Amino acid sequence: MSNSSSISHFLLLPLADTRQLQLLHFCLFLGISLAALLGNGLIISAVACGHHLHTPMFFFLLNLALTDLGSICTTVPKAMHNSLWDTRYISYTGCAAQLFFFMFFISAEYFILTTMSYDRYVSICKPLHYGTLLGSRACAHMAAAAWASAFLNALVHTANTFSLPLCHGNALGQFFCEIPHILKLSCSKSHLGEVGLLAHCRVCLPEAPSISSPSLDLALSVLYSVVTPALNPLIYSLRNQELKAAVCRLMTGWFQEH
Repeated sequence: MSNSSSISHFLLLPLADTRQLQLLHFCLFLGISLAALLGNGLIISAVACGHHLHTPMFFFLLNLALTDLGSICTTVPKAMHNSLWDTRYISYTGCAAQLFFFMFFISAEYFILTTMSYDRYVSICKPLHYGTLLGSRACAHMAAAAWASAFLNALVHTANTFSLPLCHGNALGQFFCEIPHILKLSCSKSHLGEVGLLAHCRVCLPEAPSISSPSLDLALSVLYSVVTPALNPLIYSLRNQELKAAVCRLMTGWFQEH
């Protein structure tokens, strides 16, 4: 029986079949990634440079922008490379690294959003105790706990996934390395670990209907792994008037210097 030790690489799902569509997808992903880099980069710079934005809400928004940057930088570059050079190849080590970092940033995003909801709860329901409950040290501890928990979660799931023997080929039905599609290649009888991993994916990741076609599955994956990180700056941050003003001042100062 062959297992993961005999697999040196995986084959990712191509974004398109024709060369013209591959180049179109490359340009589309390039535009989305540049928009995500610009939006999240402006948020990080504005919060870091604006001392009046050093509050719990903007501190967590900065952390959220970091997770979005990390998430889109994990999946998009390899997809763009494969589209540009008309290949499906990703090494075994590269797949493991991509899975780890994707899980790490996605998990960190959920944990950061949880701390942000707690921040809003305290500001609305316990305004008199806000400064005590959400001081700078408390915010730093919560952010550190979120990142550490995300690291541990990603490490456990990556180690468990790649410890399974793989005997159903090396072709993944996804444009990046994702746990459910790697599990489909497994011939392991360790149903408990499999159920646990799938349960985590069901809770944390959007899932296409069981009758969905590969094209619909691909579209949904692009939506939550590429489009969402690019739109999060508009959804969570740039609608805030105070942050929008800080970004405008930052850009105005930069253009005046150049």
